[in-house]
Amino acid sequence: HVQLVESGGGSVQAGGDLKLSCAVSGGLTWDRYMAWFRQAPGKEREGVAAIDSGGGVTYADSVKGRFYISQDVAKTTLLLRMFRLTSEDTAMYYCAATYGLGTRDPLSTLHYQYWGQGTQVTVS
Repeated sequence: HVQLVESGGGSVQAGGDLKLSCAVSGGLTWDRYMAWFRQAPGKEREGVAAIDSGGGVTYADSVKGRFYISQDVAKTTLLLRMFRLTSEDTAMYYCAATYGLGTRDPLSTLHYQYWGQGTQVTVS
């Protein structure tokens, strides 16, 4: 049973930094994809960054050069380092996981089966 638990959200001033963590348990398969999504009030959930089991990464254009996704060697923790935050980054951030993605879009919510409860990021 896969479980994802996010932490690290909070309030920060514009231009500041935050690091989000996602604790992963339950044993995902070798062809896993992990990702961060976010959802602002009144908006659809959108993909922010994704990482495959080999370390390949994908970023949304809106966060390229500011956000960095990574996972520890044991693959039990997914991280999202966020720099130069703006008010546009204010949202609930979710950790998600799937496997067997193939050539499908790693930033699409449609392809992820496992989700955390989310952690709030507020930039003012």
